[in-house]
Amino acid sequence: MNAEEQSQPHGPQPQTGGDQPAGTQNARKAETDAEAEAEAGTDHPQPAWAARRDLADHTPRTMGFGDGSKVDGGVFGGTNHGIGGGTFFGDVLFDKTEIIYQFGASSALHASGEIARSALEELSACFVPARTDFDALVDRLRKEHVLVVSGPYFTGRRTAALMLLHRAGTDMVRAIGRDTGPEQLTASLGGEAQGSRTGHILCDLITRPGRPLREADLLAAREELGENAYLVITVGPTALLEDVPVVTWQSPPPGDVLAAHLDTLVDEDQVPKLLALPAVTAFLERGHQPREAAEFARLLARYAAGQADVAPLDDFSLIALENQVQEWFEDDGTVLNLREKAFLVALAAFDEGPYALTAELSDLLYAFLQETENGARFPTVPVFGTHIGKRLQLARARRFEDEERTEWGPVRQVKAAFLDERASLVLLREVWTGHPSARPALVRWLQRLAGDGRPFVRTRAASTVAVLAHTDLPSAMALVIEPWASSHLYRHRLVAVNALTLTHFLGSPNVPRILDAWCESDESPLCWVAIRAHGLIGPERPSETLAALRAAARHQAGQPDPDEDLSGQLAESVELLLLSSAGDEVLAGLLRTLHDDRPATELALGGFLSACRRTEQDERHGRPLVLDWYARASAAGTPPATAVAELWRAALGSRGHTRDALDVLRLWVLSADHDPDTEWALAALLPSLVTAPSEHQRLSHHLRTMPGKDGADPPPAAGRLLAVLPRL
Repeated sequence: MNAEEQSQPHGPQPQTGGDQPAGTQNARKAETDAEAEAEAGTDHPQPAWAARRDLADHTPRTMGFGDGSKVDGGVFGGTNHGIGGGTFFGDVLFDKTEIIYQFGASSALHASGEIARSALEELSACFVPARTDFDALVDRLRKEHVLVVSGPYFTGRRTAALMLLHRAGTDMVRAIGRDTGPEQLTASLGGEAQGSRTGHILCDLITRPGRPLREADLLAAREELGENAYLVITVGPTALLEDVPVVTWQSPPPGDVLAAHLDTLVDEDQVPKLLALPAVTAFLERGHQPREAAEFARLLARYAAGQADVAPLDDFSLIALENQVQEWFEDDGTVLNLREKAFLVALAAFDEGPYALTAELSDLLYAFLQETENGARFPTVPVFGTHIGKRLQLARARRFEDEERTEWGPVRQVKAAFLDERASLVLLREVWTGHPSARPALVRWLQRLAGDGRPFVRTRAASTVAVLAHTDLPSAMALVIEPWASSHLYRHRLVAVNALTLTHFLGSPNVPRILDAWCESDESPLCWVAIRAHGLIGPERPSETLAALRAAARHQAGQPDPDEDLSGQLAESVELLLLSSAGDEVLAGLLRTLHDDRPATELALGGFLSACRRTEQDERHGRPLVLDWYARASAAGTPPATAVAELWRAALGSRGHTRDALDVLRLWVLSADHDPDTEWALAALLPSLVTAPSEHQRLSHHLRTMPGKDGADPPPAAGRLLAVLPRL
């Protein structure tokens, strides 16, 4: 695949038109569609206020955009741990660069052949049955001799199988090789199975299309076992079974597993103290697997013995998550095939989003990944596949119903989310940096998402790229963000705006520098992106942002043919800043530089009047936000009250803004006609707008002649407000 193909938003389509490669056809089709969309006039810039609302509505929970928080510490703010599964068991290796844990049971319990009785006794001492009828299952095994235990991976199925055999009274337990298929099952039981109380365990039986595990296989195995031997088989949620009864196994509560292991590792009086540690509380809130709880117990025992301090306890949960994510993508397909890995990436992008949408777009990524693996093979996607419940079990995710915000109002949908909210950040970082061969497919997928018609999808494309940019800014800029920012399509540029904004909120220090440089770029699309992004990150640095926007305004004013679109974007970014948490400082900054030069004046008045149009909840006759701001400041006697009045007088007296200002004033009067509080606030403001006879004449004429709703006579509120104007 060449660089041009990688950069185009194309996907798998039926091959037509000679012998052209499918990828080339797809790239040309996507490019043609984008050009046609632009030519048809369907691609328009979304107003900055509405775009910010979409960004706040659809940004992932881990990024905190819109709630005043900023990601710090944890996944991105702390140490990046190197995780490796070496030969360590029940221990932790600390050195200069990495912390290595070995999750799960000892290799003595995994290898084929006889399992040492001492290992079984040790396991039995801390075993936590997830089912209350475990003793009944032991009796069932004694009677039937063969049981199949089915459940999600890493939920303790293997441990449960070993304990079933151990408590059934076997003299020895033998593990059957993991490469044994259903057709080899009977042959694997030979030799010592006859005439001895032997237990056999086959973990994660491998089935395949055309050769499932059948009832006949179990009957043949039961006959081979005889009266004194037993067999327990564990299978995953996607195993192919035919008329086979199974014992369903779920993970025991991690708190129970942790306590059971601690009982065998420390003195009895230490257990409650250890379980009360804040690090333990945080660990148990994450829904960790039994193997992780067992390893955490060993670390707690080291802490109790003075061999470890509290820092490893705090870090353990994140390290366990990182280890799980690495396992997912290092897997050879035994647990997760390529389609399920694509689903994991999509779930990381659309965490807490609609499940159907996540599954739909994960299959698009799956097709792209297939082309990367084998460009000569036409990508195929199964129409039907794994049940949602099984799929989410594999992903350590949950299914729930909740309302999704849409442009038509809230809509209730079935959603999916990782049990651990940090998983999406860790997973995207791992895929981007640990598996660079997946980048071409991932970039193509993101390009397709950026052109999607759904705001949720476009926002999540931006948030995904923000994680990639925080991890590897140069690559993300070159492969994704800059192509979007340079696009002639507003839709793509807006995704670039959101990606840079969220990259900044993740803690990357380089974004303001990029935006400041683009603000004075001769490339109009880059300047557009910078102006819009400044309106979103500006509340953190209002003085610097206003300076950058003034520089952009002056740069545009100096052009032979100024771009009116960019002038409008400058006003909208100032609007966002005025209505942000930094509004007081922004208002003071605009007033201070109001008369510096014409670009500064146009920037201040244009942005101020845009902000004056916004109402609470965007209701047609809702309370104007700037007027409400004025009322609060006036009651408190703070500077914003004076500043609002001065900017209003400047706007009404500006030849280029008078008409717009009077139109905004009309909207305020109409709102006042519906809300007494708004009328009181406007009545308090209007006298401060009259400092000369010409100002009185302008306002009184407007109130007497302004059209009411649908062109009717002036509303009653206009007459009442006319009475408050002072005569000069």
